Amino acid sequence: MTTADHTPTRGSIAWMAGNSVAANLIMAVLLIGGLYMGFNIKQEVFPEFSLDIVNISIAYPGASPEEVENGLLLAIEEAIQDLEGIDEITASANEGYGFISVEALEGTNINRLWQEIKSEIDRISTFPEEAEEPQISIAARRREVLRLALYGDASETTLRALADQIRDELLMDEGITQVELDGVRDREIQVSISRQILRRYGITLQDVALTISRASVELGGGSIKTRGGDILLRVRDRKDYARQYSVLPIITLEDGSSVLLEDIATVTEGFEETDNWASFNGERAVIIEVYRVGDQTPIQVATSGKAVVKRIDESLPNGVSLTVLRDLSKVFAQRADLLLKNAYIGLGLVFFFLALFLEIRLAFWVSLGIPISFLGSFLFLAPTTFSINIISMFAFIVTLGIVVDDAVVVGENIYFFRRQGMPFLEAAVKGTKSIAMPVVFSVITNMVVFVPLMFVPGIMGKIFKTLPIVVIAVFAVSLIESLFILPAHLSHKNRRPLFFPLNYLEKGQEKFSRFFETFVKKYYRGFLFRLLHYRYIVISFGIALLFTTAGFVSSGRMGMVMFPKVESDYAFCEAVLPYGTPSDTLKNVEQLLVQKAQEVIQENGKDHLSTGIFSRVWDNQVRVRLYLTDPDVRPLSTSDVTNIWRKKAGRIPGLETITFESDRGGPGSGKSLTVSLSHRDKNMLDRAGEDLAKNLSEYSIVHDIDDGSAKGKKQFDITLSPAGKRMGLTSREVANQIRHAFQGVSAVKNQRGRSEVTVRILLPEEERMSESTFEELVLLAPKGEIQLRNAVETITGRAYTSIKRTNGRREISVTANVRPPSQAENILKDMKKDILPDLLSRYPGLSYSFKGRQADIKESISALLRGLGMALLCVFALLAIPFKSYLQPFIIMFCIPFGMIGAIAGHIIMGYSLSIMSLFGLVAMSGVVVNDSLVLIDFANRRCRDGIPALYAVHSAGIQRFRPILLTTLTTCGGLAPIISETSRQARFLIPMAISLGFGILFATLITLLMVPCLYMILEDIKGLFAPKKNTNKAVSMIEE
Repeated sequence: MTTADHTPTRGSIAWMAGNSVAANLIMAVLLIGGLYMGFNIKQEVFPEFSLDIVNISIAYPGASPEEVENGLLLAIEEAIQDLEGIDEITASANEGYGFISVEALEGTNINRLWQEIKSEIDRISTFPEEAEEPQISIAARRREVLRLALYGDASETTLRALADQIRDELLMDEGITQVELDGVRDREIQVSISRQILRRYGITLQDVALTISRASVELGGGSIKTRGGDILLRVRDRKDYARQYSVLPIITLEDGSSVLLEDIATVTEGFEETDNWASFNGERAVIIEVYRVGDQTPIQVATSGKAVVKRIDESLPNGVSLTVLRDLSKVFAQRADLLLKNAYIGLGLVFFFLALFLEIRLAFWVSLGIPISFLGSFLFLAPTTFSINIISMFAFIVTLGIVVDDAVVVGENIYFFRRQGMPFLEAAVKGTKSIAMPVVFSVITNMVVFVPLMFVPGIMGKIFKTLPIVVIAVFAVSLIESLFILPAHLSHKNRRPLFFPLNYLEKGQEKFSRFFETFVKKYYRGFLFRLLHYRYIVISFGIALLFTTAGFVSSGRMGMVMFPKVESDYAFCEAVLPYGTPSDTLKNVEQLLVQKAQEVIQENGKDHLSTGIFSRVWDNQVRVRLYLTDPDVRPLSTSDVTNIWRKKAGRIPGLETITFESDRGGPGSGKSLTVSLSHRDKNMLDRAGEDLAKNLSEYSIVHDIDDGSAKGKKQFDITLSPAGKRMGLTSREVANQIRHAFQGVSAVKNQRGRSEVTVRILLPEEERMSESTFEELVLLAPKGEIQLRNAVETITGRAYTSIKRTNGRREISVTANVRPPSQAENILKDMKKDILPDLLSRYPGLSYSFKGRQADIKESISALLRGLGMALLCVFALLAIPFKSYLQPFIIMFCIPFGMIGAIAGHIIMGYSLSIMSLFGLVAMSGVVVNDSLVLIDFANRRCRDGIPALYAVHSAGIQRFRPILLTTLTTCGGLAPIISETSRQARFLIPMAISLGFGILFATLITLLMVPCLYMILEDIKGLFAPKKNTNKAVSMIEE
């Protein structure tokens, strides 16, 4: 007898149900193939994505920010502003260099845009002669894995040499391909010549530089073609070290003898003269950063790097140490373990609920759909750019409970027919086929509602784009599993050896099943009947509750943030001092902040709290990081440490701003408020920024206010005097001699190993470090010598510290933090209503825009709403097809907003403000609401088509679908419960989405079981107005029976 003889009907579902071998082979392919592909998928902390930004940097040594703006930025902006594909051009002019960032529109070919920008800039012929070659590059995210600190009681030269050696050894390891040094100054060979010597020999610094550049040459000289082959010609007289330059002849005397460079100058190996140094635990340090590239995993790179560190540390000189400051592979491992732990707990809860409501064997096969769907999805995801990261792992947790919804509906329907006495195979086929259409459409609607998350703009959208892709892939595999694999496993009798260990639980499950059925018939049946009778009151109450919830949210009491605050593994402080602050003052501020950090450590757990203090001084900024131990070890949270540190530091005189942060660099980091002001008049722009900052300071919850302006360096504006003109001087010649005297002259730039070394000719330090030396500078003129103070006229003023520009206009950014961050939206409303209109009236021509977090929130919400609108139109069409009605889809569409009530209540209960992640959860929740409602209405429609009155049909649909609807809710909430209740701060930014989804579905279950039947009958009432009235007495009597 063939398998077909046992098959009650034909078709792919029936064939698969009767052919368990084919089903098991497909299952094996999905499980084994997915597992194999999973081991070969790239691992990373966050998804890889492109920034779609082209950066342009150009050095202009010695130039003021205004010179950089006029000489470089204006020309570049004018050249590239009309190129196709540009979204925004931001530029900054700083002392000695300019920087332009070109952000491309979504979908723009960034390589083509880079080429067009380069071509336009290459055509510019008006750059100053002193400006260096523009550096044009596509911005890329560098994926740091390890941050090492080499520190100790050693000179800067010694530490730099050791750091270069360590970098080379790290790069020799085959598991590491990118290592960079930070906290180091560029190498220089400094040639110091006094004015007295220059005047004695009648030469200038430029003359010396020219002689040196001519003497250090490495050039190709072509080739000689001989019968024996080509002979290459090359002039190799390059000099790399100070001792080689020292013996260069610079001047030839009348007697033919030569004056060597060492005779007239001091030649030393050193570093550029900038305020740039790093320290670790109070000792000089060099930072070594190890990055991963391509498909390298954080754990592989970290393992290789730490092995090299262990080997090197043993051979370092006494007093010098090498330590791991930060290991991001640990962050990846910790968060992965956290999510996996929650996944396992969620899987256990899902199985528990399935086993409670269904027989053990059925619960097992339904639960098996979870690993089949997860691993099977790897077969589709692996060929793409998919990676295993925090977001993709969270996506699997989101689907943990939802993915079994279709299997629950199919399995429960098979279980229902089995309880009617049908044979196993017939029940499997009929149970699957009768529910296949609504299951298919419910899964498709689930996929559709996740699609808007793929089109959220900006960096956030690129990070979270992985989430909907994973969800859609998992849903697709789960649909295959529930329609073709699950029926085959339920089409035959129980094989005792497989389930014997769980058979003893069956009696308990049967008791619970009888209790549950009694509860439904005794309580829900009568309660639903009464609700149907008062259906208009029920709907009115629901609408009132919905509007109350919406009003509460719009009042701003809950607040809105970009992301929940995620604490970093270090406390951070940044102090900004006026430009031109002496190095000693910067050092004092650094030491004070480090000292206060050490006090925090000593008073709060010592080594149990911190692993060390790293500080960095750069120009006018002092940055200090207090690195903390693992969250489960340290006695205080990062925010507590930061607050104690802030109080201990107190008010430090002489600072422009000081900021303490506990969430730097993570999701939700950055200032709460950022307002960009723009005006053609720089003075009015600065005053407007100061006024706005003053208004913000009146709010007690607003802190760390920065008015966007900074006190610039003292500046001498120089013009040529009549006396200077009479000596034959020109303004350019004066400018060159002044720049050479105080900035030095770059003679040669050579690559020495991995470092670029500049040979700089300059005056001794004591001759260029005071105003008096400036006035006493002697200029060489065509008609002799003249002191600078006689050759020029000077006006004392202030230089701009930096000039910011956006799309061709100058701007400043006023920033502030709001505590709690959720109240930033309320401050924003006050600004729009009162502060900013007043500011515009007092400063005509002023314009403003919001940037930073608030701009990102607005942009993301707008994109989500647009995407959700399109998704809901698709959902409506997908519902109209199986219902064969234009009206019935409105029942389900009407119910979707009610899930918001549960989501809002969940946020209040769990103590979270609304965030973009909350909105992601609301979007995802709408699909699950559709699932349950669709199956219930489909069941009622089938009963109506059998001639059953609508009232009885929808009432019996509610009773029969009560178990699967409640079960899908419990499995979804069970899968999400561990992550919702997670106390670890590492998962905090993911929890709001789980809250929206879990609590929203919990409330939506009540909507499905209570309001959907009422809405169904209201629609029937409306139909009755245009059709002959049907007698409902028969339906009432059927229900009462």
